[in-house]
Amino acid sequence: MGFEKVSGAAYGRFMGRFAERLAPKFADLAGVRAGQRALDVGCGPGALTAVLVERLGADAVRAIDPSPPFVAALRQRLPGVEVRQGRAEQLPYDDAGPDTGFDAALAQLVVHFMTDPVAGLGEMRRVTRPGGVVAACVWDHGSGRGPLTPFWGVVTELWPTAGGQDFDAGAREGQLIRLAQQAGLREVEQSELTVSVPYDSFEDWWTPFTAGVGPAGEWLAGLEPDRREQLRRACAERLPQGPFEVTATAWAVTGRV
Repeated sequence: MGFEKVSGAAYGRFMGRFAERLAPKFADLAGVRAGQRALDVGCGPGALTAVLVERLGADAVRAIDPSPPFVAALRQRLPGVEVRQGRAEQLPYDDAGPDTGFDAALAQLVVHFMTDPVAGLGEMRRVTRPGGVVAACVWDHGSGRGPLTPFWGVVTELWPTAGGQDFDAGAREGQLIRLAQQAGLREVEQSELTVSVPYDSFEDWWTPFTAGVGPAGEWLAGLEPDRREQLRRACAERLPQGPFEVTATAWAVTGRV
């Protein structure tokens, strides 16, 4: 699953609502502060990148993502930032040294999309200076605390064998710790980060699913029209019609180089 054909605007209306609220907490956890240089790996349309720029300035921030639409959207949003197209497993940056490289490399909601998470985290370690921080976070889908839990819960009720969410690569407690340690990071610590996103109505919540963004959007797009409408009605019965919030929690880890 990729985001090569997903626009930054579509992502923003869907998971971007959560990513924007998560980014400041994630940057706090990584200890991002003025005077540092930081790399945003799997930057998407820039939820975390924007926070890094606010704290460090555009000249001190680099960002990379494999999706051309996301790269284009971020270049337009933050023209002072050097944004590259590329994969976490092959970062196009030099090896870090005591006085070179990044002070912090962060991957927000990306590890579970990496082809090889250990290699991706290892590359983040490679470009981070000794003593610097590598940080990553993934929604806690495994315990039903992710932002898509209401959606997949109804899917499972209707079609128990439908499949859907992938709980691999960091989506369960302890997984990110093991991946970070396998990537050679030291002093690895796990935390939880929780955010709440408001919705004006059920349709405000449902409509972004129909844009085909991510695994949920792609799965919905693959349904026959009658089953798609069946799912919409079932979700509407279980969620409020008026204003409501969806709360989501992410597992997060930090490690030292």
